[in-house]
Amino acid sequence: MEKEMTYAESVQRLRAIMAEMEQGRQVLTADVLLEKVKEAGRLIRICREKLFRFDGEVKKALEELQ
Repeated sequence: MEKEMTYAESVQRLRAIMAEMEQGRQVLTADVLLEKVKEAGRLIRICREKLFRFDGEVKKALEELQ
C-alpha cells in the first residue's frame, strides 16, 4: 500500500522533474519523457485535489465563525 503524498512532497517532486527536464544534461528518450509527463500530471492532480479540499475546509471554518 502506497502512502499518500503530501502537498509539499508532490510539489517537491514536480520541481525535481522540471529541473531534470530543464537541465538537458541527459538525453531523455521518448519513453522516459512520456513517463515524466505522466508522473507530473499525476502530481498536479494530487496538488489540485489537496488545494480544493483545503479551500473547502477553510470556507467551512470561516462560515462556522459567523
